[in-house]
Amino acid sequence: MSARIRATYLIETGVDVRSAAEAMAGEQSSGTFVAVPGETPELRQRSGAQVEEIVVLDRVSEPSLPGAAPAENGYVRARVELSWPLDNLGPSLPNLVATVAGNLFELRQFSGLKLLDIDLPEAFAGAYPGPAFGVEGTRRLAGVYDRPLIGTIIKPSVGLDPDATAQMVDQLCAGGIDFIKDDELQADGPHCPFEARVEAVMRVVRRHADAAGRQVMFAFNLTGEIDEMRRRHDVVLRHGGSCVMVSLNSIGLPGLTALRRHSVLPIHAHRNGWGYLSRHPLLGWSYVAWQKLWRLAGADHMHVNGLDNKFCEDNASVIASARECLTPMFPAKPCIVMPVFSSGQSVHQAASTFEALGSVDLIYAAGGGIMAHPGGIGAGVRSLREAWEAAVPGASDTSATGGTFAARGTQE
Repeated sequence: MSARIRATYLIETGVDVRSAAEAMAGEQSSGTFVAVPGETPELRQRSGAQVEEIVVLDRVSEPSLPGAAPAENGYVRARVELSWPLDNLGPSLPNLVATVAGNLFELRQFSGLKLLDIDLPEAFAGAYPGPAFGVEGTRRLAGVYDRPLIGTIIKPSVGLDPDATAQMVDQLCAGGIDFIKDDELQADGPHCPFEARVEAVMRVVRRHADAAGRQVMFAFNLTGEIDEMRRRHDVVLRHGGSCVMVSLNSIGLPGLTALRRHSVLPIHAHRNGWGYLSRHPLLGWSYVAWQKLWRLAGADHMHVNGLDNKFCEDNASVIASARECLTPMFPAKPCIVMPVFSSGQSVHQAASTFEALGSVDLIYAAGGGIMAHPGGIGAGVRSLREAWEAAVPGASDTSATGGTFAARGTQE
């Protein structure tokens, strides 16, 4: 029997739930809105999607989304699991998206539809590289063990030229930062050209590394077309950099896969734009499903938002996302990646983050929480390190450069 792909959805429909689920299965496999001569029983048996489970949850009187078929007796919400034979598409991430999502969100039978989770056959693990560094590789390059990497984002996000960016990096390195990233808005504009920024920043980073015995990890944003990203990656590598960054929704799955197959550096994956896939509770994707694709494609770090953040995501969702990043996907290829907490983070969320996650395997990135510290940038970095030392039972920060926390995290 062929291996099967499984996907779980939250649906809301004003028609019979079984009929709605079967419409999903037909639309995303061998069927269409009318019977066609070529769709024989044998073909449906071989290639059709199957409705594996339906669990009715509740009923509401008004539709969550516009455009659905009218309902006389309200709308039923249910959890539905579908499955497809792997032979329909093979282990292909772009075609997987077309299969498990595709036209489903537009069907008139539904006033709500959200993809909650995906379970993939082992064939995907063999077809895609997965993260090259993940948690352990990131720690090795950054020289930070048994505690979170304390990170920040260059602020202002745009407007600084290469020299001004390097001056800020100088202060951050002197303050004991572990990780710095470009803002996702900073790319390769004429005011701050990519190569000039890399050269200026890495000159500072290398100088501090020579003195401290470990190198601060800087994630340069090389988002662009595939050839541009490869070329920019090589610029970072040539100047001794140890990390690159991309905006996932901008480059797509083929873009990340191509970069991963070229890259010899960790890939910091930014999820900007995530809100348009997720903000409505009855539309789009859950992060649990979405992040699995990017981990397989080769991300090493994935943003998960942060507790008490400046956006609309609640804390339970943030922690669930972070736990998923640290949960193995396949026995032979765990694809564990480093969750990145950011968005309005400061000393105030350190203890609650550790308590909720139960691990120190994370990057804790504070932009304004460091840059706007009343004591200056160095004091902002030190305050975060001290907050995490206080948050972890038995912690002991033993050096000004790396530090060692007694509590161990999840290992790959």
